Amino acid sequence: MLSIGEFSNICQVSAKTLRYYAEIGLILPEEINPENGYRYYSIRQLETMLFINRLKSYSFSLEEIKAILHSKEPQEEKLCLELIRKKHLIEREKQELVKTLAQLDADITNLEQGKSMMSYMDNIDVQLTEVPPMYLLSVRKMVHENDFEEEYRNCFGEIFKKIIDRKLTAAAPPMVLFHSEDYTPLGMDTEFAIPVKEYATGTRDFKPGLCLKTVLNGPYSGLPSVYARQMEWAEKEGYKGHDALFEVYITDPSQVTNESGLITEVCYPVRKIKPLRKH
Repeated sequence: MLSIGEFSNICQVSAKTLRYYAEIGLILPEEINPENGYRYYSIRQLETMLFINRLKSYSFSLEEIKAILHSKEPQEEKLCLELIRKKHLIEREKQELVKTLAQLDADITNLEQGKSMMSYMDNIDVQLTEVPPMYLLSVRKMVHENDFEEEYRNCFGEIFKKIIDRKLTAAAPPMVLFHSEDYTPLGMDTEFAIPVKEYATGTRDFKPGLCLKTVLNGPYSGLPSVYARQMEWAEKEGYKGHDALFEVYITDPSQVTNESGLITEVCYPVRKIKPLRKH
């Protein structure tokens, strides 16, 4: 048997942490002296503790580790599935870190060259263009921020099925219209739509008219900068938004292996503000 101090030193885990692990039922001492309360761990528990440390190094939470240790399923099978899931999560986090490092390098370069860190905004092109009327087959619903990716798949899958069932013809890439300016506790008023050539039951007229249009090449994380640039342009040039901003997905994200290959059009319907009359 090993005292809590000896067990702590071997596993590089503090005695305080071991007491907490016992409190939450993660790993219990093999024996507690009833007279003085001293805790003792067995040699075989060293491997359990090292196993816990290994999973922690993979960013498993204590609750996740506890579920694996106490699972009624065959542990190796459950563990393999959990490790694969965690691997995919870490790979996504790695990709985000690589993008963040690239952005940091660009910001540092701009500052070293005497430019503003936000000077990249000047390179966002805004065009004033007339977007023709179209027929939309759409699904409109309140969507929470974290559910957007799932709703994108579900709603467009539903719309494409309707297009096939009704023998309609898609006329342009899928788009999403945002009918509310921000997220509420109920979500954001969002319309998933696909333009079709035919006017049929369930379609609606959409007449965006005069729009500010920007093409974003790259990840969707660049969209907020595009929104901000369009708002700045509109204010400077005397235009005001009058309808739902919409995004057109020129490339299908499910078919793009690298986010740099994404192409998105951002369209902001506007109208010219009448100048005030001088008295």
